[in-house]
Amino acid sequence: MLNFDNQAAGERRLLQLNELEEFRTQAYKNAKIYKEKTKKWHGQKLARREFVKGQKVLLYNSRLKFFPGKLKSRWSGPFTIIKDSPYGHVKLMDDKTQRTFTVNGHRLKHYLGDSLDEQRVNYNLS
Repeated sequence: MLNFDNQAAGERRLLQLNELEEFRTQAYKNAKIYKEKTKKWHGQKLARREFVKGQKVLLYNSRLKFFPGKLKSRWSGPFTIIKDSPYGHVKLMDDKTQRTFTVNGHRLKHYLGDSLDEQRVNYNLS
């Protein structure tokens, strides 16, 4: 009942180790494919925001969440872009105080207030 043939048992064990190695490599490949697909899907959902000099933007205020008040806006501004860096930091100028400061580009979004005022149409109903 027991296999006392060391040569056959050794060959069988080598085959099992090779199968296990192939299974592990296939699992790595499948995980890599899954990660690539997930990254591609997530990247499609992100909107690329490109800022140019002179453009108006809003700044996200992350400290506001510590204060009570549901109706306070977390976006402050508008600010004017003075300089845009390819590395993600943007130099802003406050329109009211003429103060300049540098922020991370991920905390900004485009300000559409001026363009909405231009598109507004008044109708006189008389």
